Formats: sequence, C-alpha cells, structure tokens
Amino acid sequence: MQIQPTASHFIDGKYVEDTAGEVIEVIYPYTGKVIATLHAATPAIVGQALDAARRAQKEWAGWSATERGRVLRRAADIMRARNHDLSVLETYDTGKPYQETSVADATSGADALEYFGGLAASITGEYIPLGDDFVYTRREPLGVCVGIGAWNYPTQIACWKGAPALACGNAMVFKPSETTPLSALKVAEILCEAGAPAGVYNVIQGYGAVGASLITDPRVDKVSLTGSVPTGRKVYAAAAEGIRNVTMELGGKSPLVIFDDADLESAVSGAILGNFYSSGQVCSNGTRVFVQNGIKDAFLKRLTERLAGVKMGDPQDPDVNFGPMVSEKQRDIVEGFIAKGIAEGATLVCGGKRPDMPGFFLEPTVFADVSDDMTIARDEIFGPVMSVFDFDTEEEALMRANDTIYGLAAGVFTADLTRGHRMAAGFAAGTCYINTYNDAPVEAPFGGSKLSGVGRENSKAAIEYYSQIKSVYVRMGDLEAPF
Repeated sequence: MQIQPTASHFIDGKYVEDTAGEVIEVIYPYTGKVIATLHAATPAIVGQALDAARRAQKEWAGWSATERGRVLRRAADIMRARNHDLSVLETYDTGKPYQETSVADATSGADALEYFGGLAASITGEYIPLGDDFVYTRREPLGVCVGIGAWNYPTQIACWKGAPALACGNAMVFKPSETTPLSALKVAEILCEAGAPAGVYNVIQGYGAVGASLITDPRVDKVSLTGSVPTGRKVYAAAAEGIRNVTMELGGKSPLVIFDDADLESAVSGAILGNFYSSGQVCSNGTRVFVQNGIKDAFLKRLTERLAGVKMGDPQDPDVNFGPMVSEKQRDIVEGFIAKGIAEGATLVCGGKRPDMPGFFLEPTVFADVSDDMTIARDEIFGPVMSVFDFDTEEEALMRANDTIYGLAAGVFTADLTRGHRMAAGFAAGTCYINTYNDAPVEAPFGGSKLSGVGRENSKAAIEYYSQIKSVYVRMGDLEAPF
C-alpha cells in the first residue's frame, strides 16, 4: 500500500500541493519512524479550499435531496468495498490494531454516509395553518461548514461531520489532526468518486494556526470540532466573533457505575471496552469506575485475569488486540498521570509500565483505592488508565458520578433495570449506557453536556445543527394598514 499521499490537500476534486507550508511528519506509532511527509496549508491553500467550497455549495444545494442522498449512499458502498485498505491506512495513521480498525473506523464512517444518504430526502419543512392564511417553513443549508478532527478516529470523524453537512446541502472544508492526517484524504477521494461535485468536500492539513484561520474566515458559516476542552474554548470564542453556528464534541471524565447485582463478566467487559479500547484514547471512556463494595474484590480479580489476555505487538497483525499510543508525546503525558496516581496514594493493581518492545506502548493500567480528589480522578488522561472507586449506596454513586466538570457519557451495570433507568435519568451526561458501554450507532444522537460540548452528532438530531429554518408567511386575503 502507498502510504505517502499524492499530495497534502484535496481541494476542488483533486490533490493539491504547496511545499511552502510547514512540514508535517506522519509517525507510525508502532515503529516511531516517519512514514509520510505532508505540508500544512498556506493562506493561499486555505483560500483556495474555501473558495471552492463556496462555489460548489451553491450547485450542490440546487440538487434534489434524493440526488444528494444517492451520492452519499454510493460513497458508503465504495468505503465498505475498500474497508481492508482503509483499515490498514487507519492503523498506520493512528497505531490502533487492525483487529479494531477493520470493524470500527471505516465501517462507522460508511454507516454515517449511508444513514444520512437515506435521511436526505426526508429533510423537509412544515405547513402551519392560520385560518385562511398559512406559514410554511423551509429547512435550508447553512453554507460552508468547517470540520476540525481529532487524532483518535480520523476516518470516522471525517464522515460523522461530512455526512450530515452534505445531506443538508452544505459544502465542507475538513482539517484533520496533524497527528493523523492521512485517512481523511481518502474520504474526500471517495466522495468525489461517488459523484459529489468538485469542491463539495475538501481536506486541508495544518496545525492550530490553520484551524484558527478557518474558524475566523468570513466565508465560513459553521464550525464543528472534535477535540479537547481547552481547544473548544478557543474555537467557541473565535466562532462567536462571527456569530457562527458551532458543534463541539469535547473531552470527558465519564463515570461507569457497577452495582453488586451486575453480571460480573459483562461488567468487566464494559470496563475494558470503556478504558482500553483504542489504548484508552476515546473521549467518552468511562475512566472513573465506581464498584459497589460487595463486588469490588471479585471485579478486580476478574479484571486482572482478563487483562492477561492483552496481546501487544505489530498492530497490522490481526491477532494483536492492543496497540501503541498515538505518539511519544501522548505516552509521556499518560505516564505523568500514572506517576501522579502512585504519588497521591492510589493502589496500582496492574500495568503502569512500558513493555519491552518497539512503539509507543503503555500497559493497560488499573488503580484501586482512588479518592475523588486525586488528579487521576479529576483530569482527563486519554490513555489506558482505569481508576476504581468504592461506593455503598445508589444515591452516593450518582452524586459522586456527577461531581465533575465534564458530562459526555456515563454508564451503569445492574440486574435491576428500574435502577438502571433511574441512574440514566440522574446522570448529568449527554450519552448514557445501561449494561453496555461505548456503543455509538449512527442512528443515536451523540454529544455531551457541561464542559463536554454543545450540539449533537449523528441521528436526526444532527440535521438541526447543519441546517436552518426559514419561515414564509402567506396571506391569502387583502392586507390593511392604519394609514
């Protein structure tokens, strides 16, 4: 497979290069070696992409919604047909094991394209009778949307933002993370191949300065960010200057509450999926695991046994189920949190070390006897580190679960479904789970509350954030005025 892309950017239906832009080296997390070199977008490239999007959007919005939907569904079919190659590329881009990328990345992107392709023709207004008069509404595109991606799910995020935007008749300029810049280019290629007009979906590379220039550009009508809370604050403030529409899916410190009556194997599975999938680099991870005292020892024992089944190694090997961190920098950050956990008195149950192998690996790490005020209990770590807390009562668990500045996700494991629904209702989080964790079907809204973001991605709810309603009042009789 050719890893080095044809050029750094995909604009107006073709690859474009400008070597004057700052160099972006793509590091394969398994070897630490440079596997591709790209260039950040210069102001000329940014302008070229926005001009192409603005021109193409007018043509695209003039298509019928059914025609737009057909393009998205064709793109989904192409993406599924190329799932293997796209998954291999995603593994090079992120370091995530092929065992994971082959079922969770391009496939999720294809699901989004298919879902919004099918939904496109149902995006309509309504008729409001007012006696002899009436009002009708039109749901119209916003215009040019900017998507800013995170490094953990580059293909999925490119589609989660692009599919609803295009279904509504918008055009998009997408900037992937500079850490994982390769996969989004393939999404742009596939959409163009599926029949989207040149310029409807563009990808440009860059560091924070490129993102900042996009957010404040007067040609931009909407910004959608997946990223950290500090980045979100900056994006929100910058977008506010132009009163732009914003969707932000930010970080979390999500709780996972396990009651004594929970099925132990399922609860352990949920904790593993909510902490160690993607080597812990998932925004919605349930990293604060509250375990009721009656099951705590059995939970930790079974969790430790199950973690012995982790197989690290070459992430392109289909038998490997745990990959390296995305970068050396991210591994160093997570190691700093592990050191703080030990220094502040948490009990290291297992892991915490670098295995003796190539790549930016960290062992799956579990802390017990964690108190709510410890650093590892308060701050988002974004790595394979689980904190286990004791609790006695449902009321206590809910109060402590909600004691965080974040509100992205929350989960509960219990055999008492009445209690499960009570907990879900009580969680201060936008996405909740009962007897499962981290499922993210495109049919369901995804997003957070508090500092975890604004707006929703996926489902019919996403249409609200990529379109606007126009009301048209129609008077059927004569109109009078006082003078």
